[in-house]
Amino acid sequence: MQPTTLCNLDCSYCYLPDRKVSRRMSVDVAEAVAAGAREWSRKHPVAVVWHGGEPLAVGPAYFRSLLEPFGPGETHPVVHAVQTNATLIDEAWCEVFSTVPVRVTVSIDGPGEHNAQRVDRARRPSTERVMNGIDLLRRAGIGFSVIAVLSDLSPGAASRLYRFACELGCDNLGVNLAEKKGVYAGAQEPESETEVIAFWQELAASWQADPRIRIRELDHAYTYVREELSGASAERAGRPVAPLPLVTWDGHYLPIGAELAGFSSPHHGPFTAGNVLDTPMTVLAAQAEAVPWVAEAMAGIANCREQCEYFAYCRGGQAANKYFETGRLDATETTHCRTSKINLLEGILRHAEHAHTR
Repeated sequence: MQPTTLCNLDCSYCYLPDRKVSRRMSVDVAEAVAAGAREWSRKHPVAVVWHGGEPLAVGPAYFRSLLEPFGPGETHPVVHAVQTNATLIDEAWCEVFSTVPVRVTVSIDGPGEHNAQRVDRARRPSTERVMNGIDLLRRAGIGFSVIAVLSDLSPGAASRLYRFACELGCDNLGVNLAEKKGVYAGAQEPESETEVIAFWQELAASWQADPRIRIRELDHAYTYVREELSGASAERAGRPVAPLPLVTWDGHYLPIGAELAGFSSPHHGPFTAGNVLDTPMTVLAAQAEAVPWVAEAMAGIANCREQCEYFAYCRGGQAANKYFETGRLDATETTHCRTSKINLLEGILRHAEHAHTR
């Protein structure tokens, strides 16, 4: 869910189109989504992630008012998480995170100059403010995860990032490679796939040497490898692809490709599958595949299933990456597929081979 379009930072690689504009989700939208979430929670647990612009920009009191309609869930729990740059965290926010409760993930790319792309609108660095926010979380006993966006994949970058995450005391590290998406035209391409593979190999080696925290990308990859080795990969490939829907600040529902929010296609028009203020979210979800742009995205997943030997691992790629890289939603392999999936697998396999031959 997008509680606001506004972000107090102006990161150079950000893909969001309206992050300088303050548009805030109404409680009416939250109530409409909560009704659907509670219905889903009769069948399975539901996680609500508050994300982009900067969710904390709405203030702790208003954020509570957005969370309140969800309640604890029905048969299964409804839980909350927030993706934040941490610069606005204070004692009041720590109280919200502790009492609701809310799982916290902090965006930070590394120490000092390695976080240099995360600046505010006056081009001032944000690192000190982020570290102050993290320190408040630690003092309040609130566990947190970290997501880092990297453009520098040179030797030493992976081990440096992993050491930094361990020193922060986070529970989990996610690693995104800067990519062409949204209003961001994309980082400079790595010199070669060898550089990307070496980065992932180094990260795998760093984790194996000191497996203090979990790494999201390695968790996904090693889970796939285990299923491949056990003969379960065919069953994995046949599972339905679970959508990750987004509800925008004004109630628009995107059942797939959350990063497409706020954008329009010359062919399909705005990327939306309806609005929760007009139609119950559960109905929008049930009808989503009849929406032309969603149908094209699902065709892209089907194409990946038919053509790509990595489908059991990546599960059809990311709709937004396909669109922003190729202009279509039914495309197959993208740069994101190669750098963050295929090269990642190659990196951990090379690490395994190297460790075995030492």
